Amino acid sequence: MKNVHKKQEVEGLYYGENGENKPRSSAFCLLYSVFCVLILAGCKAPDAPAVKKNVDDNVYRMIDRKWKDEFGVKANYRIDSAEPYPNDISLSRILQAGTILTLPQAVALATDHNRMYQLEKENLYAKALDLRLTRHTFDLVPFGAADAGYAKDNDDEAITTGAGIGVNKLLATGATIGVGLTAAWVEVLTGNARSGLARVFTAIIDQPLLKGSDPNIVLEDLTQAERDLLYQVRSFNRFRKQFVVTTISQYYLILQAYDAAENARNNYETLVSVCDLAEKLAAVGRLPQFELDQAVQDKLIARDTYIQAEKTYRQLLDEFKLAIALPTETEIRLDYNELATLRSIEMKMPDFSETEAIETALAHRLDLANAFDAVNDAERKVFVALDNLRPDLRFVAAVELKGSTDPIKLGGAKDAAFVGLKFDPNLDKVSLENDFRLALIVLDQNQRAYEEKLDTVILDIREAFRNLAEATQRYIVQSEQLALAKRRFDSTMVLLQYARANTRDVLDAQKDLHRAQDVATEAMINYAVEMLRFYRDTEILQVRPDGMPASPASRPASRGGRQTPHTEVMPKKT
Repeated sequence: MKNVHKKQEVEGLYYGENGENKPRSSAFCLLYSVFCVLILAGCKAPDAPAVKKNVDDNVYRMIDRKWKDEFGVKANYRIDSAEPYPNDISLSRILQAGTILTLPQAVALATDHNRMYQLEKENLYAKALDLRLTRHTFDLVPFGAADAGYAKDNDDEAITTGAGIGVNKLLATGATIGVGLTAAWVEVLTGNARSGLARVFTAIIDQPLLKGSDPNIVLEDLTQAERDLLYQVRSFNRFRKQFVVTTISQYYLILQAYDAAENARNNYETLVSVCDLAEKLAAVGRLPQFELDQAVQDKLIARDTYIQAEKTYRQLLDEFKLAIALPTETEIRLDYNELATLRSIEMKMPDFSETEAIETALAHRLDLANAFDAVNDAERKVFVALDNLRPDLRFVAAVELKGSTDPIKLGGAKDAAFVGLKFDPNLDKVSLENDFRLALIVLDQNQRAYEEKLDTVILDIREAFRNLAEATQRYIVQSEQLALAKRRFDSTMVLLQYARANTRDVLDAQKDLHRAQDVATEAMINYAVEMLRFYRDTEILQVRPDGMPASPASRPASRGGRQTPHTEVMPKKT
């Protein structure tokens, strides 16, 4: 048997098979260090909070740069934010502090807990992640690898260690540059082979000269990713306004249902009083029995109406809890002082015309801006598809520098270099021609979609303006009708006591009063909701950090003409 040598390290030396001491190569030490660094870096467990923070910081910086001032304040758009906003409402604090949920608190809860709102925030975040990855394509992309192993061939035994590192870079001209350094060390344990170090340095440049050489073509994916994030920011802000208006509308409708239940209860109690009075009058012969029966029958109907109104109110309240992500068994009450606040507001039409409202919407609607920019995107895609039909001519340069300390096994390596052209005539163009033609079709489709969106926005504003005008006039009429119904009921009650009016007159007056109360509240709520929808549709509604809408200007800022926000020229309808 062959005696296996013993190796002992002393002050940087080791003893070989014949007992001679050999100095360790500094290259081996360097390679071993790189190897250990790569291994340790790869084996270290990721720090999850640090990774999350790094990604979050990068994502929110990109979103903030796309967020324009006219979109509103930057609030309520971060997912699982570590630091709450100053106006954020704590769910636990609300439930512990009391059972009255004010309108601002309800809106803040909805923007913080509603599942659909959370999904929209996540969609915005995901779009920013896409941009982060696309931008990374044009960064210096590092790579590295390391390996180690034991090899035996007949009487030869060796330990091999290798490591490599390098970077790749894609330029806006379409050029790809790659640089790498690879080193391998062979440590011979037994046999006739010698230990040695091999080094290989490589560099390559690949520059397209025809297809894919235009920076606009090369940067198309990045351009689209940048614009996609802007579109998502616009869509999120558009959704945010719609969501706030919907939440406030739900709150108001519950107040209306509560008021209807209170009116039904008051109506029932009033009819109870009327029945008591009718019984007294019938007992002394001043009222026929059939009129007393009419009063009792109306009282029973009023009782049934009150039960149904109470049920409707409770059902709407439970549905609202679901909308703001509160447990449905949670006992809450809304702030019914909001009804008094609404009644104290002078409800009138805004002091601007329908034409001004349309011009404002065309200048500011975020969804219209997205539809317009989609046409520009489709135009760029046509140029990309046309560029793909060109021949592929590339300038390629590569160099490979090799070095070795082993004259027997590794010393035969030689340096190499290459400079030349690669040409692909792109003879088979059927698929590419189809792509080009489809790009033209998509351009036409986006143009039609934009024109349809333009007409839809105009239709929305015309409808919103008419709805607001109707709501204003209806509120005025119903307010006058309510005042008249109150006077009529009071007078008939007095006449009934003096036997100058019959029970039917009182019952009819009370029925009309009850209906006038419900209709007046409905008209008031409808006016408040239609006003919010009008400001939402004209895109002049702004959302505060707490989620509540800010008071819009008395007159919308109009740019005149058919222009969308954040664009210079709008495609004309043909």
